[in-house]
Amino acid sequence: QVQLVESGGGLVQAGGSLRLSCAASGIIFRINAMEWYRQAPGNGKQRELLATITSGGSTNYTDSVKGRFTISRDSAKNTVYLQMNSLKPEDTAVYYCNARVLVTPRYESDYWGRGTQVTVSS
Repeated sequence: QVQLVESGGGLVQAGGSLRLSCAASGIIFRINAMEWYRQAPGNGKQRELLATITSGGSTNYTDSVKGRFTISRDSAKNTVYLQMNSLKPEDTAVYYCNARVLVTPRYESDYWGRGTQVTVSS
């Protein structure tokens, strides 16, 4: 019903920047919150919530990325972005977007993208 496709990942040196995008398509009445998560390599690593942006534009960040990452959205394009600056090797992970979508005015569901790899070299 709803597909999320991330892009913009890649290999970057420490201190560099990347901009991730996540575009939603399909049956969408309205997108409420959109979020970015990441999952670092290694067994047992949990998916970590990085940033949230609501339909009204309010944002929230986890402490590890505050001041370095910026989440934004283009509601007309159903797209969320993550601008990542001052990247560190510990930011290496697969980055996922999540959207809380009203498929109908009364039915909301969560959808995930497949992820995009970000690798930061030292």
